Amino acid sequence: MPPWLTISPAMDKQSTSSALDLYCQFAQDFFSDLNIQCPNSTPNTQCYPNTQLASDTQWAPDTQWAPDTQWAPDTQFQPFQYFPPDTNAGGSSKRSTVSEEAAAMSLWAKAQHLGEEALQQVRAAYGDHFPIEVRHFLAGWLEEKMWPDFDPENPSYEHYAAELVQAMINELENKASTMANTDELFLVKMKLNDSITMFKTRYANNNLALVRIIKHCLSSDLKIVQQYESTWNSAGTSTGDSNSSSLPQASASRMMEHQQQIIQPQQQPQMMHNLGSALEATNAEITTQIEYLRSRTQKTAEDCRHIEQQQESFAIKYHECTKVNAQLQHLATQPRTPINLAAEAKWKQQKELLENMLSQFVASVLQMRLQLSDQLKETISLLNALQMRVLDEELIHWKREQQLAGNGASHVQTNLDSIQDWCDALAELVWTNRQQVKEAERLAAKLALEPPGFVNILPNLLNQATQMLSSLVTSTFIIEKQPPQVMKTNTRFSSTVRLLVGGKLNVHMNPPQVKVSIISESQANSLLKNDKNVKGDSSGEILNNTGSMEYHQATRQLSVSFRNMQLKKIKRAEKKGTESVMDEKFALLFQSQFNVGGGELVFQVWTLSLPVVVIVHGNQEPHAWATVTWDNAFAEAGRPPFTVPEKVPWHAVAEALNMKFKSSTGRALTEDNLRFLGEKAFRAGNSNIQDYSSMLLTWAQFCKEPLQERNFTFWEWFYSVMKVTREHLRGPWTDGSILGFVRKKQAEEMISSCPLGTFLLRFSDSELGGVVIAWYGNQGNGPAVSMLHPFTSKDFSIRSLGDRLSDLQYLTTLYPDTPKDNAFSKYYNPFRDNQPPQKNGYVMPVLVTHVPGWDRLPNGMPSYPSTPQNMFQPQSPEGSVRDTPSVVSGVENPAR
Repeated sequence: MPPWLTISPAMDKQSTSSALDLYCQFAQDFFSDLNIQCPNSTPNTQCYPNTQLASDTQWAPDTQWAPDTQWAPDTQFQPFQYFPPDTNAGGSSKRSTVSEEAAAMSLWAKAQHLGEEALQQVRAAYGDHFPIEVRHFLAGWLEEKMWPDFDPENPSYEHYAAELVQAMINELENKASTMANTDELFLVKMKLNDSITMFKTRYANNNLALVRIIKHCLSSDLKIVQQYESTWNSAGTSTGDSNSSSLPQASASRMMEHQQQIIQPQQQPQMMHNLGSALEATNAEITTQIEYLRSRTQKTAEDCRHIEQQQESFAIKYHECTKVNAQLQHLATQPRTPINLAAEAKWKQQKELLENMLSQFVASVLQMRLQLSDQLKETISLLNALQMRVLDEELIHWKREQQLAGNGASHVQTNLDSIQDWCDALAELVWTNRQQVKEAERLAAKLALEPPGFVNILPNLLNQATQMLSSLVTSTFIIEKQPPQVMKTNTRFSSTVRLLVGGKLNVHMNPPQVKVSIISESQANSLLKNDKNVKGDSSGEILNNTGSMEYHQATRQLSVSFRNMQLKKIKRAEKKGTESVMDEKFALLFQSQFNVGGGELVFQVWTLSLPVVVIVHGNQEPHAWATVTWDNAFAEAGRPPFTVPEKVPWHAVAEALNMKFKSSTGRALTEDNLRFLGEKAFRAGNSNIQDYSSMLLTWAQFCKEPLQERNFTFWEWFYSVMKVTREHLRGPWTDGSILGFVRKKQAEEMISSCPLGTFLLRFSDSELGGVVIAWYGNQGNGPAVSMLHPFTSKDFSIRSLGDRLSDLQYLTTLYPDTPKDNAFSKYYNPFRDNQPPQKNGYVMPVLVTHVPGWDRLPNGMPSYPSTPQNMFQPQSPEGSVRDTPSVVSGVENPAR
């Protein structure tokens, strides 16, 4: 028996030895006569005849029979008629009439007149796989060439699809070459050239896939336009027939105006609008690809069932053939009587018919198997490409957004639930295709038909599908809620981990256990190098660090929340040079094990949190946040843990500071604010530099080296300003009543030309977290600018900024011309003369801010005629250095 042909025991249960020899000889002669080779082994090999053997079996149209092939005389073959999509069997054109073609040509023109919502739907069908710019510039050509009877699902059209794609590329090259090199068309021309390169590389060996995508886009355009027209006509506002192929221009304009009236009140800033449109387009594109892959998977499932039916039919016919052969052998031992001779002739004829049927079954089954293998290969390849996009682009983008959220960015642009839906769909499709590959292997083992040169790709496809499943499971084990990045020992904290594919793969049927530990930077590096021993190491002790993942039916989420973890102790590495404990980074390691397919596959999974800095005292917090902020802002994808650049451009630092300040205080920094911060960070007080964006700021300048003539760093100054604004000045800062980032000299110049009583609020250069009131007033020696001693968080916790400004009645106008009460009256807490005693019986005193010598209004009227003169000076932090003399305020405590 040839090694490529075996009969399963089930099929051979009742066969005789002579019948088996007959079948083996028949199969060997069949393959030998046809000169069949495997399409996967030799390029351009012609394998299958251009015939139609059964009503549901079509052979590749461009293949040829071997010249020496002999068929049984009574076998009937019907040639497969193949016509290009633009002609019928008689050669007459099947293109539409001139009027119909003109209507089709107007499809893109009509699409451009749709309303905003409909245009969003049109844009959603396009993407990197087929740019909308190509659709626009080749609109007429595409609508003319893509005939409805061109079936991109039929492999027999591959040759014609290649010609069509090449023609499209030629058209696109001609279009790009004729574009003028103007500023308006430069980017468009680059986009078209990039599209040409992409078409040549991505679809070089799969032209049908590109044709399929184009037809899908055109079909989507047509569907949206028809829905739009139908909606408009049903409203009774169209002047034409309900089946009209085009919208009247006036009607289209009215509908666009109506839609704009609806949309405009809901519009957000243009940037967010564009971002939302891009996200919607991405979501629609991925969803479309998933639906296409789901339909392919259903098709291959049907093919598997059909192959099994064919093999079962073959087994029946083969068994009949063995019985006929046994009958002939029996007649050969009988006397040669006329009756026996007639019976022998009858059995020989039946044998010949059965052998012809068996030959057709063999050819049909072999072709279907090879086609199934090719279909599974293409599906798994497309699945792999889509999975890489979801995991390496969308999920990584979500993780980057999560990291930037640690600096205050709004973490709402990418929806994790949408990513879970995609991952769930991918998991289901990969698992189903993996099962189909195994089914194809089972069918092949049941009836082995392997012609010479055959290369079985099923084992490789099975390994590829298993690897994809492994990558999907391990990559979607994520930290949904990150632990605090500045972590204080003996302080409770929480975190949540989630498996995005847990529901579809039924991981929750055996609830996985998750363990949490803390590891150092060096341990994290070893872990990424696949050092398995590191997984048992730890750099500290965490209480309540184990939990079981639970499946929530309503949200379809498999997750576990650690709500009461606590870091008891930490083991630090030896410090080098100027390193401090606030420079050292750790990470939480989450580990688990998942069983998939009832234990068929077991995956060891782990994931790392964002870097954390461990502190033991509150005074370490500012420097720790500097380390975290720098890491969140400037960490690069795929970096070794936890490497960050030593110097970065100022524009990137400014963006990070603005993000941090806006999140903390409620209002973003202005360009002037950022220019002020750049001047302070680069210690460029006396320089004339106007633009710091291209200058590189080092980590040492950021938070290591003290500012000039100060004992604190740039970050410590910025952090204290942000802290006092968040805790005590959020309202006035959000209102724009605090200028803040203004130097003393600049403040003097600003208010010296204003009326008496004008004031502004600036952040102190010498006092961490200090707020200075600068005002223009007259104190005997003539008008002058004065600076009140900085108020700190401690001062504002005693008496708020609004009440202090209310006390100083000679401050009348907030720079440049806003009455003080208009800006700050809502922050006043007026004293009530009939204030009742508290529950403990005590009467609360009132603390009033008073500046000696400044007790009169600008018009000369006294502000506090009964104010005592025994004032005292509030205490300020030790070691503070003042760059300007300032007026000291006192506090009045009158008995009430």
